[in-house]
Amino acid sequence: MKITETEVRYVADLANLKLTDQEIARLSKDLDEILTHIDTLSELDTSNVQPMAQVLYEADETATLREDRERPPLSNDAALANAPLAGGGYYKVPKVIER
Repeated sequence: MKITETEVRYVADLANLKLTDQEIARLSKDLDEILTHIDTLSELDTSNVQPMAQVLYEADETATLREDRERPPLSNDAALANAPLAGGGYYKVPKVIER
C-alpha cells in the first residue's frame, strides 16, 4: 500500500476536512490505486517522445487558445463587485485558522 489511512487523516486535517471512517478508507484505497497506476505509467519508455510546452502545440488555428494582447488591469472596484463581503478594498472571509 502506497498511502495509509494515517496519511489520509493527516492531509484531511491540514485541509480542515471532517471525514468519516468510511470516507477515509475509500480515499486510501482510491489514492493507492491512482499511485499504483502512476507507477505503471512510469514504466513506459518515453525516450523517443519529444517534449511539448503546450498540448495544442501543433493544433489548427481553430484551437481554443486566445490571442495575447495587452489590456488595462482590473480595477479594485470591479474585482470586488461580486464579493459576498468586502471592506477596506479587500475580500472579507471567515477566519479558518482556529479549530
